[in-house]
Amino acid sequence: MKMPVNKFKKRLIERECQIGLWCALPGGYTAEIVAPSGFDWLLFDTEHSPSDVLTVLPQLQAVAAYDVSAVVRPASNDPVLIKRYLDIGVQSLLIPYAQNADEARAAVAAVRYPPTGIRGVSALTRATRFGRVPEYAQSAEAEICLLVQVETRQALDNLEAIANVEGVDGVFIGPADLAASLGHAGNPGHHEVIVAVEDAIARLVKLGVPAGILTPDQSFATRCIELGTLFTAVGVDVAVLARGSESLAQRFKS
Repeated sequence: MKMPVNKFKKRLIERECQIGLWCALPGGYTAEIVAPSGFDWLLFDTEHSPSDVLTVLPQLQAVAAYDVSAVVRPASNDPVLIKRYLDIGVQSLLIPYAQNADEARAAVAAVRYPPTGIRGVSALTRATRFGRVPEYAQSAEAEICLLVQVETRQALDNLEAIANVEGVDGVFIGPADLAASLGHAGNPGHHEVIVAVEDAIARLVKLGVPAGILTPDQSFATRCIELGTLFTAVGVDVAVLARGSESLAQRFKS
């Protein structure tokens, strides 16, 4: 049995622009609802949601039949959490709050087996198809995509060092936390934040490192894509449900 090709990573390498949806609702049912919607990737978030390893597993199973890539954000840059997501078959990870090159290197080590990393070895995981993928330990690294998230002033100061860490496949800019770090909590549309985000994208493009972002602002999402983001999330499932249901209610209540 062959290990699945990581289409998300392959498209990043080929510099193909991919549009995604942020998924904070736990469980496989909502994941399956949005899976055939036409997005290139879905981000299953476990940092700012009730989700965890046991809720991500049915999400992976629910979307497996569809032409969409799954990316998972662990709650933290924790090698134990990272190991558990890899073992249930996650191939693309977005690691939050990378402040410097050392933290990026720690994330790289967490997704690699010794001697180049610290990932624990188990031969009977879902990732190995329960022992049916021959030489999984030797070939897993090629299909694992590691994205790190920069979301503070300090991280932006260290952007080149973080992006140049060998094994980092892309850098995601977090506008909400960046806004807070710059003194504009709750206002990611502030001019200073926009300038910082656009500058970060330009710096990553210059380095040749794939850049990503999440923004529900359609005009700014388009602007980021024009600047060169290759993995751009343009909405959040919770917001789609909340704002859509409000709009429907208001249409009739008014």
